[in-house]
Amino acid sequence: MLSEEIKEFLLKEATDRFFRYVQIWTTSDEDSQSNPSSKNQFDLGNVLVAELKELNLENIIHDEYGYVYADLPASNGLEKVKTIGLIAHMDTSPAVSGKNVKPVVHENYHGGTIKFVGNKKIKLTVEDSPLLKEYIGLDIITSEGDTLLGADDKAGIAEIMVACAAWKSFPELKHGPITVCFTPDEEIGKGTLKIDKKRLPEFCYTMDGSEMGQLEFECFDAWKASITFAGLSVHPGYAKNLMVNAIHIACRFLSEIPEHESPEHTEEREGFYHLGDLRGTVEEAKIRLRIRDHNEKNNKRRMEFLQKLKDIYEFRYPGLKIELKFEHEYSNMLKFIEKEMIVVDLAKEAIKMAGLDVKIEAIRGGTDGSKLSEMGIPTPNIFSGGLLFHSRKEHIPTLALQKAAEVIIYLGQLWAAS
Repeated sequence: MLSEEIKEFLLKEATDRFFRYVQIWTTSDEDSQSNPSSKNQFDLGNVLVAELKELNLENIIHDEYGYVYADLPASNGLEKVKTIGLIAHMDTSPAVSGKNVKPVVHENYHGGTIKFVGNKKIKLTVEDSPLLKEYIGLDIITSEGDTLLGADDKAGIAEIMVACAAWKSFPELKHGPITVCFTPDEEIGKGTLKIDKKRLPEFCYTMDGSEMGQLEFECFDAWKASITFAGLSVHPGYAKNLMVNAIHIACRFLSEIPEHESPEHTEEREGFYHLGDLRGTVEEAKIRLRIRDHNEKNNKRRMEFLQKLKDIYEFRYPGLKIELKFEHEYSNMLKFIEKEMIVVDLAKEAIKMAGLDVKIEAIRGGTDGSKLSEMGIPTPNIFSGGLLFHSRKEHIPTLALQKAAEVIIYLGQLWAAS
Protein backbone atom coordinates (compact mmCIF):
# COMPACT_ATOMS: atom_id res chain seq x y z
CA MET A 1 0.00 0.00 0.00
CA LEU A 2 1.10 3.57 -0.61
CA SER A 3 2.50 5.58 2.28
CA GLU A 4 0.77 8.68 3.60
CA GLU A 5 3.65 10.74 2.24
CA ILE A 6 2.99 9.50 -1.28
CA LYS A 7 -0.77 10.02 -0.94
CA GLU A 8 -0.25 13.59 0.23
CA PHE A 9 2.12 14.16 -2.70
CA LEU A 10 -0.48 12.85 -5.14
CA LEU A 11 -3.25 15.01 -3.68
CA LYS A 12 -1.30 18.26 -3.75
CA GLU A 13 0.46 17.72 -7.07
CA ALA A 14 -2.67 16.51 -8.88
CA THR A 15 -4.72 19.45 -7.62
CA ASP A 16 -2.04 21.96 -8.60
CA ARG A 17 -1.68 20.47 -12.07
CA PHE A 18 -5.44 20.28 -12.56
CA PHE A 19 -5.77 23.97 -11.73
CA ARG A 20 -3.13 24.84 -14.34
CA TYR A 21 -4.62 22.71 -17.08
CA VAL A 22 -8.26 23.79 -16.78
CA GLN A 23 -7.29 27.44 -17.24
CA ILE A 24 -5.97 26.68 -20.73
CA TRP A 25 -8.74 27.08 -23.31
CA THR A 26 -9.05 23.90 -25.40
CA THR A 27 -12.67 23.74 -26.58
CA SER A 28 -12.98 21.60 -29.71
CA ASP A 29 -14.99 22.76 -32.74
CA GLU A 30 -17.42 20.34 -34.35
CA ASP A 31 -17.75 22.49 -37.48
CA SER A 32 -14.01 22.65 -38.14
CA GLN A 33 -12.34 20.55 -40.82
CA SER A 34 -8.83 20.99 -39.41
CA ASN A 35 -6.90 18.59 -37.17
CA PRO A 36 -6.99 19.44 -34.36
CA SER A 37 -10.29 21.25 -34.72
CA SER A 38 -9.09 24.24 -32.66
CA LYS A 39 -5.52 25.50 -32.66
CA ASN A 40 -5.58 26.39 -28.96
CA GLN A 41 -5.41 22.70 -28.13
CA PHE A 42 -1.73 23.02 -29.08
CA ASP A 43 -1.33 25.40 -26.12
CA LEU A 44 -2.05 22.66 -23.59
CA GLY A 45 0.02 20.20 -25.59
CA ASN A 46 3.00 22.53 -25.39
CA VAL A 47 2.66 22.79 -21.61
CA LEU A 48 2.45 19.02 -21.27
CA VAL A 49 5.51 18.47 -23.45
CA ALA A 50 7.57 20.79 -21.24
CA GLU A 51 6.38 19.02 -18.09
CA LEU A 52 6.99 15.56 -19.52
CA LYS A 53 10.59 16.57 -20.22
CA GLU A 54 10.97 17.70 -16.60
CA LEU A 55 9.68 14.29 -15.51
CA ASN A 56 12.36 12.53 -17.59
CA LEU A 57 10.04 10.84 -20.05
CA GLU A 58 11.57 9.91 -23.39
CA ASN A 59 10.65 9.88 -27.08
CA ILE A 60 8.38 12.88 -26.57
CA ILE A 61 6.46 13.90 -29.69
CA HIS A 62 3.93 16.70 -30.21
CA ASP A 63 2.80 16.06 -33.76
CA GLU A 64 1.14 18.24 -36.39
CA TYR A 65 -2.31 16.93 -35.43
CA GLY A 66 -1.96 17.93 -31.78
CA TYR A 67 -1.24 14.50 -30.27
CA VAL A 68 1.32 14.21 -27.48
CA TYR A 69 3.21 10.93 -27.00
CA ALA A 70 5.88 10.03 -24.45
CA ASP A 71 7.51 6.94 -22.97
CA LEU A 72 8.41 6.33 -19.34
CA PRO A 73 11.26 3.80 -19.03
CA ALA A 74 10.68 0.83 -16.75
CA SER A 75 12.11 0.48 -13.27
CA ASN A 76 15.43 -1.36 -13.21
CA GLY A 77 14.95 -5.04 -13.93
CA LEU A 78 11.44 -4.61 -15.35
CA GLU A 79 12.41 -3.55 -18.86
CA LYS A 80 10.89 -6.67 -20.45
CA VAL A 81 7.53 -6.34 -18.71
CA LYS A 82 4.58 -5.69 -21.03
CA THR A 83 4.11 -1.99 -21.79
CA ILE A 84 0.80 -0.35 -20.94
CA GLY A 85 -0.63 2.92 -22.24
CA LEU A 86 -2.30 5.76 -20.32
CA ILE A 87 -4.54 8.07 -22.34
CA ALA A 88 -6.52 11.25 -21.66
CA HIS A 89 -7.89 13.94 -23.96
CA MET A 90 -6.99 17.62 -24.01
CA ASP A 91 -10.12 19.16 -25.50
CA THR A 92 -13.29 20.16 -23.66
CA SER A 93 -16.85 19.93 -24.90
CA PRO A 94 -18.23 22.71 -27.11
CA ALA A 95 -21.57 22.30 -25.31
CA VAL A 96 -20.56 24.95 -22.74
CA SER A 97 -17.88 27.62 -22.87
CA GLY A 98 -14.44 26.47 -21.79
CA LYS A 99 -12.77 29.85 -22.17
CA ASN A 100 -11.38 31.67 -19.13
CA VAL A 101 -12.16 28.86 -16.70
CA LYS A 102 -11.59 29.97 -13.11
CA PRO A 103 -11.51 26.96 -10.78
CA VAL A 104 -12.83 27.39 -7.26
CA VAL A 105 -12.24 25.10 -4.26
CA HIS A 106 -15.17 24.71 -1.86
CA GLU A 107 -13.31 23.50 1.20
CA ASN A 108 -14.77 20.98 3.65
CA TYR A 109 -18.08 20.62 1.80
CA HIS A 110 -20.85 20.89 4.37
CA GLY A 111 -23.55 19.00 2.53
CA GLY A 112 -25.73 21.91 1.43
CA THR A 113 -26.00 24.00 -1.69
CA ILE A 114 -22.89 25.11 -3.56
CA LYS A 115 -23.22 28.61 -5.00
CA PHE A 116 -21.32 29.93 -7.99
CA VAL A 117 -19.67 33.33 -7.68
CA GLY A 118 -19.76 33.97 -11.43
CA ASN A 119 -23.34 32.91 -12.11
CA LYS A 120 -26.00 33.71 -9.51
CA LYS A 121 -28.71 31.99 -11.59
CA ILE A 122 -27.47 28.47 -10.91
CA LYS A 123 -26.52 26.42 -7.87
CA LEU A 124 -25.29 22.88 -7.25
CA THR A 125 -27.36 20.68 -4.96
CA VAL A 126 -27.59 17.02 -4.02
CA GLU A 127 -30.65 16.84 -6.28
CA ASP A 128 -28.35 17.70 -9.19
CA SER A 129 -25.59 15.37 -8.04
CA PRO A 130 -26.67 12.75 -5.46
CA LEU A 131 -23.07 11.63 -4.91
CA LEU A 132 -22.43 14.91 -3.10
CA LYS A 133 -24.01 13.23 -0.07
CA GLU A 134 -20.96 10.96 0.03
CA TYR A 135 -18.51 13.85 -0.29
CA ILE A 136 -19.30 15.72 2.91
CA GLY A 137 -16.05 16.89 4.47
CA LEU A 138 -14.15 16.78 1.16
CA ASP A 139 -12.88 19.71 -0.89
CA ILE A 140 -14.95 20.15 -4.07
CA ILE A 141 -13.69 21.97 -7.17
CA THR A 142 -16.09 23.82 -9.50
CA SER A 143 -15.77 26.64 -11.99
CA GLU A 144 -17.22 30.05 -11.14
CA GLY A 145 -20.36 28.93 -12.97
CA ASP A 146 -19.96 30.92 -16.19
CA THR A 147 -18.02 28.07 -17.87
CA LEU A 148 -17.65 24.35 -17.55
CA LEU A 149 -14.83 23.16 -15.31
CA GLY A 150 -12.92 20.90 -17.67
CA ALA A 151 -12.54 17.86 -15.44
CA ASP A 152 -13.54 16.03 -18.60
CA ASP A 153 -10.77 15.29 -19.22
CA LYS A 154 -8.12 17.50 -17.67
CA ALA A 155 -8.60 15.55 -14.47
CA GLY A 156 -7.41 12.48 -16.37
CA ILE A 157 -4.39 14.39 -17.66
CA ALA A 158 -3.50 15.63 -14.17
CA GLU A 159 -3.79 12.11 -12.76
CA ILE A 160 -1.50 10.62 -15.40
CA MET A 161 1.02 13.42 -15.00
CA VAL A 162 1.11 13.19 -11.21
CA ALA A 163 1.60 9.43 -11.43
CA CYS A 164 4.63 10.11 -13.63
CA ALA A 165 5.82 12.67 -11.08
CA ALA A 166 5.43 10.13 -8.28
CA TRP A 167 7.36 7.50 -10.22
CA LYS A 168 10.19 10.03 -10.52
CA SER A 169 10.09 11.22 -6.89
CA PHE A 170 9.58 7.81 -5.29
CA PRO A 171 11.73 5.26 -7.13
CA GLU A 172 10.53 2.52 -4.77
CA LEU A 173 7.28 2.55 -6.81
CA LYS A 174 8.08 -0.15 -9.35
CA HIS A 175 6.57 -0.30 -12.83
CA GLY A 176 7.19 -1.63 -16.29
CA PRO A 177 7.38 0.51 -19.44
CA ILE A 178 4.61 3.11 -19.68
CA THR A 179 3.44 4.99 -22.77
CA VAL A 180 1.53 8.23 -22.28
CA CYS A 181 -0.74 9.69 -24.97
CA PHE A 182 -2.82 12.87 -24.84
CA THR A 183 -5.33 13.28 -27.65
CA PRO A 184 -7.24 16.21 -29.19
CA ASP A 185 -10.89 16.35 -30.27
CA GLU A 186 -12.27 13.43 -28.26
CA GLU A 187 -15.39 15.43 -27.45
CA ILE A 188 -16.36 15.66 -31.12
CA GLY A 189 -15.64 12.02 -31.87
CA LYS A 190 -12.25 12.55 -33.53
CA GLY A 191 -9.88 11.65 -30.71
CA THR A 192 -8.32 8.76 -32.62
CA LEU A 193 -8.77 10.10 -36.15
CA LYS A 194 -5.07 10.86 -36.64
CA ILE A 195 -3.61 8.79 -33.82
CA ASP A 196 -0.38 6.91 -34.50
CA LYS A 197 -1.31 3.37 -33.57
CA LYS A 198 2.34 2.33 -33.79
CA ARG A 199 3.16 4.56 -30.81
CA LEU A 200 0.69 2.72 -28.58
CA PRO A 201 1.24 -0.59 -26.74
CA GLU A 202 -0.91 -3.71 -26.85
CA PHE A 203 -3.10 -2.65 -23.89
CA CYS A 204 -4.17 0.83 -22.82
CA TYR A 205 -6.42 2.65 -20.36
CA THR A 206 -8.28 5.90 -20.78
CA MET A 207 -8.64 7.99 -17.63
CA ASP A 208 -11.93 9.52 -18.68
CA GLY A 209 -14.67 8.05 -16.49
CA SER A 210 -16.75 9.72 -13.84
CA GLU A 211 -17.26 8.82 -10.16
CA MET A 212 -14.58 7.26 -7.98
CA GLY A 213 -14.30 3.50 -8.41
CA GLN A 214 -15.91 3.45 -11.83
CA LEU A 215 -14.61 1.04 -14.46
CA GLU A 216 -16.18 0.86 -17.91
CA PHE A 217 -15.57 -1.56 -20.76
CA GLU A 218 -18.91 -1.33 -22.55
CA CYS A 219 -20.23 1.73 -24.37
CA PHE A 220 -22.80 2.92 -26.86
CA ASP A 221 -22.84 1.90 -30.48
CA ALA A 222 -22.84 5.41 -31.94
CA TRP A 223 -24.10 6.95 -35.17
CA LYS A 224 -24.55 10.48 -36.47
CA ALA A 225 -27.40 11.46 -38.77
CA SER A 226 -27.02 14.59 -40.92
CA ILE A 227 -30.31 15.69 -42.50
CA THR A 228 -30.59 18.52 -45.04
CA PHE A 229 -33.96 19.92 -46.13
CA ALA A 230 -34.01 21.80 -49.45
CA GLY A 231 -37.06 24.06 -49.78
CA LEU A 232 -38.23 26.98 -51.90
CA SER A 233 -38.56 30.59 -50.83
CA VAL A 234 -41.51 32.61 -52.15
CA HIS A 235 -42.87 35.98 -51.00
CA PRO A 236 -45.17 35.07 -48.06
CA GLY A 237 -47.99 37.17 -49.51
CA TYR A 238 -48.14 34.93 -52.57
CA ALA A 239 -46.83 31.68 -51.14
CA LYS A 240 -49.92 29.45 -51.21
CA ASN A 241 -49.12 26.10 -52.85
CA LEU A 242 -45.69 27.44 -53.81
CA MET A 243 -43.51 27.98 -50.76
CA VAL A 244 -41.64 25.00 -49.31
CA ASN A 245 -40.47 26.26 -45.91
CA ALA A 246 -37.45 24.07 -45.14
CA ILE A 247 -36.89 25.07 -41.52
CA HIS A 248 -40.58 24.86 -40.64
CA ILE A 249 -40.81 21.39 -42.14
CA ALA A 250 -37.60 20.36 -40.35
CA CYS A 251 -39.26 21.29 -37.04
CA ARG A 252 -42.28 19.15 -37.89
CA PHE A 253 -39.95 16.31 -38.87
CA LEU A 254 -38.25 16.47 -35.49
CA SER A 255 -41.58 16.43 -33.69
CA GLU A 256 -42.20 12.93 -35.12
CA ILE A 257 -39.27 11.48 -33.17
CA PRO A 258 -40.51 9.73 -30.01
CA GLU A 259 -40.00 12.01 -27.02
CA HIS A 260 -39.37 9.05 -24.71
CA GLU A 261 -36.30 8.21 -26.82
CA SER A 262 -34.38 11.38 -25.93
CA PRO A 263 -31.47 11.73 -23.49
CA GLU A 264 -33.59 13.52 -20.90
CA HIS A 265 -36.02 10.57 -20.76
CA THR A 266 -33.57 7.65 -20.78
CA GLU A 267 -31.06 6.04 -18.41
CA GLU A 268 -28.84 3.00 -17.92
CA ARG A 269 -29.03 0.83 -21.07
CA GLU A 270 -31.76 2.79 -22.84
CA GLY A 271 -30.82 4.34 -26.17
CA PHE A 272 -31.90 7.62 -27.71
CA TYR A 273 -31.94 10.21 -30.49
CA HIS A 274 -30.17 13.42 -29.45
CA LEU A 275 -30.69 16.65 -31.35
CA GLY A 276 -27.34 18.40 -31.40
CA ASP A 277 -28.01 21.15 -33.93
CA LEU A 278 -30.86 22.71 -35.92
CA ARG A 279 -30.32 25.69 -38.13
CA GLY A 280 -31.69 27.05 -41.36
CA THR A 281 -33.89 29.31 -43.44
CA VAL A 282 -36.90 28.90 -45.70
CA GLU A 283 -34.65 27.62 -48.47
CA GLU A 284 -32.47 25.21 -46.49
CA ALA A 285 -32.41 23.67 -43.03
CA LYS A 286 -29.96 21.27 -41.43
CA ILE A 287 -30.36 18.87 -38.54
CA ARG A 288 -27.63 16.96 -36.73
CA LEU A 289 -28.78 13.99 -34.67
CA ARG A 290 -26.79 11.58 -32.54
CA ILE A 291 -28.17 8.05 -32.40
CA ARG A 292 -27.08 5.93 -29.46
CA ASP A 293 -27.72 2.46 -28.04
CA HIS A 294 -25.74 -0.39 -26.53
CA ASN A 295 -27.52 -2.73 -28.98
CA GLU A 296 -26.69 -2.29 -32.68
CA LYS A 297 -30.12 -3.64 -33.74
CA ASN A 298 -31.88 -0.83 -31.88
CA ASN A 299 -29.82 1.77 -33.72
CA LYS A 300 -30.62 0.09 -37.02
CA ARG A 301 -34.32 0.41 -36.15
CA ARG A 302 -33.89 4.13 -35.45
CA MET A 303 -32.12 4.73 -38.73
CA GLU A 304 -34.83 2.84 -40.65
CA PHE A 305 -37.43 5.02 -38.92
CA LEU A 306 -35.67 8.19 -40.09
CA GLN A 307 -35.45 6.83 -43.64
CA LYS A 308 -39.19 6.09 -43.70
CA LEU A 309 -39.90 9.53 -42.26
CA LYS A 310 -37.82 11.08 -45.05
CA ASP A 311 -39.89 9.28 -47.69
CA ILE A 312 -43.17 10.31 -46.06
CA TYR A 313 -42.17 13.97 -45.85
CA GLU A 314 -40.98 14.17 -49.44
CA PHE A 315 -44.36 12.73 -50.48
CA ARG A 316 -46.29 15.07 -48.15
CA TYR A 317 -44.53 18.23 -49.35
CA PRO A 318 -44.16 18.29 -53.17
CA GLY A 319 -40.93 19.98 -54.18
CA LEU A 320 -39.17 19.19 -50.88
CA LYS A 321 -35.87 17.34 -51.11
CA ILE A 322 -34.30 15.69 -48.08
CA GLU A 323 -30.74 14.39 -47.97
CA LEU A 324 -30.14 11.88 -45.18
CA LYS A 325 -26.63 10.69 -44.33
CA PHE A 326 -25.54 8.31 -41.58
CA GLU A 327 -22.01 8.13 -40.20
CA HIS A 328 -20.83 5.43 -37.80
CA GLU A 329 -18.84 7.07 -35.02
CA TYR A 330 -17.79 4.16 -32.78
CA SER A 331 -18.78 0.63 -31.74
CA ASN A 332 -19.59 -0.93 -28.39
CA MET A 333 -16.10 -1.81 -27.17
CA LEU A 334 -17.27 -4.81 -25.12
CA LYS A 335 -17.04 -7.20 -28.06
CA PHE A 336 -13.36 -6.34 -28.46
CA ILE A 337 -12.31 -6.16 -24.80
CA GLU A 338 -14.03 -9.38 -23.69
CA LYS A 339 -11.39 -11.31 -25.66
CA GLU A 340 -8.61 -9.87 -23.42
CA MET A 341 -10.14 -9.60 -19.96
CA ILE A 342 -6.75 -9.35 -18.22
CA VAL A 343 -6.86 -5.64 -18.98
CA VAL A 344 -10.12 -5.41 -17.01
CA ASP A 345 -9.16 -7.78 -14.22
CA LEU A 346 -6.00 -5.86 -13.35
CA ALA A 347 -7.91 -2.57 -13.38
CA LYS A 348 -10.43 -4.02 -10.94
CA GLU A 349 -7.60 -5.08 -8.63
CA ALA A 350 -5.93 -1.66 -8.84
CA ILE A 351 -9.17 0.10 -7.89
CA LYS A 352 -9.58 -2.22 -4.89
CA MET A 353 -5.98 -1.57 -3.82
CA ALA A 354 -6.81 2.14 -3.78
CA GLY A 355 -9.46 1.39 -1.17
CA LEU A 356 -12.46 1.85 -3.44
CA ASP A 357 -15.43 -0.28 -4.39
CA VAL A 358 -15.33 -1.29 -8.05
CA LYS A 359 -18.33 0.11 -9.93
CA ILE A 360 -18.78 -1.63 -13.28
CA GLU A 361 -20.95 0.44 -15.58
CA ALA A 362 -21.76 0.67 -19.26
CA ILE A 363 -20.77 4.08 -20.61
CA ARG A 364 -23.68 6.18 -21.81
CA GLY A 365 -21.33 7.67 -24.33
CA GLY A 366 -17.92 6.78 -25.67
CA THR A 367 -14.23 7.42 -25.15
CA ASP A 368 -11.07 7.23 -27.21
CA GLY A 369 -10.98 3.69 -25.82
CA SER A 370 -14.07 2.82 -27.88
CA LYS A 371 -12.23 3.41 -31.14
CA LEU A 372 -8.91 2.04 -29.90
CA SER A 373 -10.56 -1.21 -28.84
CA GLU A 374 -12.08 -1.48 -32.31
CA MET A 375 -8.61 -0.84 -33.75
CA GLY A 376 -7.25 -3.85 -31.86
CA ILE A 377 -5.98 -2.16 -28.68
CA PRO A 378 -8.24 -3.17 -25.76
CA THR A 379 -8.74 0.03 -23.77
CA PRO A 380 -11.10 0.09 -20.77
CA ASN A 381 -12.07 3.40 -19.20
CA ILE A 382 -11.13 4.21 -15.59
CA PHE A 383 -12.69 6.99 -13.52
CA SER A 384 -11.16 10.43 -13.45
CA GLY A 385 -13.57 11.58 -10.73
CA GLY A 386 -15.59 14.41 -12.26
CA LEU A 387 -19.37 14.70 -12.24
CA LEU A 388 -21.95 16.52 -14.40
CA PHE A 389 -19.56 16.77 -17.34
CA HIS A 390 -20.34 19.27 -20.14
CA SER A 391 -22.14 21.48 -17.62
CA ARG A 392 -21.63 24.72 -15.73
CA LYS A 393 -22.29 22.59 -12.65
CA GLU A 394 -19.39 20.23 -13.39
CA HIS A 395 -17.44 19.39 -10.22
CA ILE A 396 -14.83 17.05 -8.80
CA PRO A 397 -13.63 16.26 -5.27
CA THR A 398 -9.88 16.69 -4.89
CA LEU A 399 -9.76 13.23 -3.34
CA ALA A 400 -10.79 11.76 -6.71
CA LEU A 401 -7.66 13.22 -8.31
CA GLN A 402 -5.57 11.46 -5.68
CA LYS A 403 -7.43 8.16 -5.87
CA ALA A 404 -7.25 7.94 -9.66
CA ALA A 405 -3.51 8.57 -9.48
CA GLU A 406 -3.23 5.79 -6.90
CA VAL A 407 -5.02 3.44 -9.29
CA ILE A 408 -2.51 4.29 -12.02
CA ILE A 409 0.42 3.55 -9.72
CA TYR A 410 -1.11 0.23 -8.66
CA LEU A 411 -1.69 -0.65 -12.31
CA GLY A 412 2.01 -0.15 -12.90
CA GLN A 413 2.80 -2.56 -10.08
CA LEU A 414 0.25 -5.16 -11.13
CA TRP A 415 1.32 -5.26 -14.76
CA ALA A 416 4.94 -5.49 -13.67
CA ALA A 417 4.04 -8.58 -11.62
CA SER A 418 1.76 -10.21 -14.19
